[in-house]
Amino acid sequence: MTDSTSNALAVYRLLPRMGEFRTLLLGSSLRKLIRRQITGSEADMPTSLTGSWDGNPGWRRSEFPSGYPGAPVLSRRVAGLLEAELSASGPFVPVVTEPAGPALPGDGGGSDDYVLQVVEPVVDCLDTRRSSKPKRTTGEITKAHFRPEAVPVRLAAFRVPEFPGGVYWNAWAVSRLTELLGDDLEARLVWSEDPGVTPHPSPWGF
Repeated sequence: MTDSTSNALAVYRLLPRMGEFRTLLLGSSLRKLIRRQITGSEADMPTSLTGSWDGNPGWRRSEFPSGYPGAPVLSRRVAGLLEAELSASGPFVPVVTEPAGPALPGDGGGSDDYVLQVVEPVVDCLDTRRSSKPKRTTGEITKAHFRPEAVPVRLAAFRVPEFPGGVYWNAWAVSRLTELLGDDLEARLVWSEDPGVTPHPSPWGF
């Protein structure tokens, strides 16, 4: 991961790191979350999501198992440790999963050991003149530039009006998550105000 401990503002996309971890495939309830992100309707606010585990049954479950751009999922362990820091970005809702073989240390191996954070804040902080246009099919912005004075640095995560289905993370939150998640997490630099740092060429790809 690009160093996020400097004083320069930086924004990231987070996803599970490739490795011997099981990742989570979210069920049809993901559609309701996507509608919520697009419309903002309270009727589409999910109360829970369902998911199934992907990968070798002998591998352990990742503690950041979802690669969907707008659906960050955390183990309850990590969510509990960071609740005070993450809560301003939106509520947690349970993710109900099938049994998945080896359990995380101390998690009891239940089917409700994960939560999804519904990232609510939509902040007008993108420099649209310097950013690439959102893709028609997904809304993804390959090359994003942010206005430093408008980046909501006090929030762990936020979204932008031009791409409401994508969650962006501030550098300080990425550092805290990396401390707890280690190799489970991949952080792709989307933008930095430091001109000497190169963003990931395809932050929303796999």
